[in-house]
Amino acid sequence: MSSATSTADSGRFEQAMSHVHAGGYALELRDLRKHFGKTEIIRGVDLAVRPGERVAIIGPNGAGKSTLFNLISGRFEPSSGEVLLNGHRIDGKKPFEINRLGLSRSFQITNIFPKLSVFENLRCGVLWSLGYRYTLFRFLAGMDDANERAEELMRMIRLDKKADTLAMNLTYAEQRALEIGITIAGGANVILLDEPTAGMSKSETSRFIDLIREVTVGKTLLTVEHDMGVVFGLADKIAVVVYGEVIAFDTPEAVRANPKVQEAYLGSVLADEQAASVGH
Repeated sequence: MSSATSTADSGRFEQAMSHVHAGGYALELRDLRKHFGKTEIIRGVDLAVRPGERVAIIGPNGAGKSTLFNLISGRFEPSSGEVLLNGHRIDGKKPFEINRLGLSRSFQITNIFPKLSVFENLRCGVLWSLGYRYTLFRFLAGMDDANERAEELMRMIRLDKKADTLAMNLTYAEQRALEIGITIAGGANVILLDEPTAGMSKSETSRFIDLIREVTVGKTLLTVEHDMGVVFGLADKIAVVVYGEVIAFDTPEAVRANPKVQEAYLGSVLADEQAASVGH
């Protein structure tokens, strides 16, 4: 690792720590469980993510990764266990309440306002964090701070030349970038991205990894991802979920070498990717 990279990483962690109570974690799951009827999907997950860490959650289809995201973000209520954000319990709270406490997420299916422009989408995302509430007696054009923040976000996600383009007319990769812009617009310090590069070409994926890395500086990132290139290129740590349990949580190098992970998931995935590469 170069000295420049080390300095950048140090700054990232120091900036992230400013949001968190002394000695605490940005996000912590304690014996988290979720069952639907008699079927237990999440089976006692314990996970502690430090401020500024980028964590990838991987595992086979049906392992419970999306359910875990839904529990963290408030879409599902846990059957038991705790979720702590910056040291404060958030399990049982509504998604909008959790968002206002500093956690934001994207979805597998692009979730934007298709008939609004890029600029308008991003401006909608910043309003609440800047103190604006619902009213019929204020013109958006006069909200200078909201307009300036939206313009800043457009530059960050590299869509400033598409400011007036309707979201539905963007390319797929541009729509995903816009969704990430909306996700970070409110200033949350913990970001959840659900399969952010799904459906992208290799070149789009490569550019998108750089974009995610840039826009999450100073933030804690959790991402569900199936592309091992993205996982190993982006994550500081990897959590491997199999049958609703975390069987490993460590650095990419340690996870890659973990026999239990190789047997349960990673070996077959890497073999498939190698075969596909040879086929091309």
